[in-house]
Amino acid sequence: MFSRWKYLDGEDGREMGSKRQRLVDPYPPFYGGSSGSSLMYNASPYAYMGQPPPFPVVRLRGLPFDCTDSDVAEFFQGLDIIDVLFVHKNGRFSGEAFCVLGYPLQVDLALQRNRQNMGRRYIEVFRSKRQEYYMAVAAEVSDVKASSPRRSAPTTRARSYDEGKDAGHVAEHTGVLRLRGLPFSAGKDDVLDFFKDFDLSEDSIHIVLNSEGRSTGEAFVEFANVEDSKAAMVKDRMTLGSRYIELFPSSVEELDEAVSRGR
Repeated sequence: MFSRWKYLDGEDGREMGSKRQRLVDPYPPFYGGSSGSSLMYNASPYAYMGQPPPFPVVRLRGLPFDCTDSDVAEFFQGLDIIDVLFVHKNGRFSGEAFCVLGYPLQVDLALQRNRQNMGRRYIEVFRSKRQEYYMAVAAEVSDVKASSPRRSAPTTRARSYDEGKDAGHVAEHTGVLRLRGLPFSAGKDDVLDFFKDFDLSEDSIHIVLNSEGRSTGEAFVEFANVEDSKAAMVKDRMTLGSRYIELFPSSVEELDEAVSRGR
């Protein structure tokens, strides 16, 4: 489902070394939004100029330390957010993040939010480059792998709670898993591909939306049985696109409550 495109920096978005198994460039030069479970793309205006478009990414600085993907999406309300990568240093959130937008023309719109407030803090927004974004992704991957034995390993999210998975509490499996950290552009097909080793259908996947119909970065998956949901936990903290996906045992009641909030 993800496409590879040429950008002005001369790279084509293929994998960047052995540290990243699925780090490709899933971001087309013009993103037209999503409809249902499918991602819809339109032709890039740069195609008519005879040159490839720049990679649509900006860097944010001064973020609150409890910031989440949804906070960034709200800050850039009206823009198409493809990915949010929170930057960690020595296992701690640095207050910086990279935000990949739907298409290059939205970068100028994002820069207009420079020094606007998120809560009580004003946020600085800068132009960035794909190489800087990829280097940040590689640093996060390396840091997580180096600290994988510790439960405090940093992730691409600023706020990461291990509820239901810490040593003192083992949540009961009911056949339902909750996913957290999905790219905002991810649809049901992407989740099906993530769990391609399991027998799932689109009806068993529920993307959680907020009151405005935007993805919250969470989803619920109903497996055929409890054994499958337990086996699927092996996918915890594996990547979908450029994002680490966290998995949690859940229930039909929690699924219904989350889905109803977005209606």
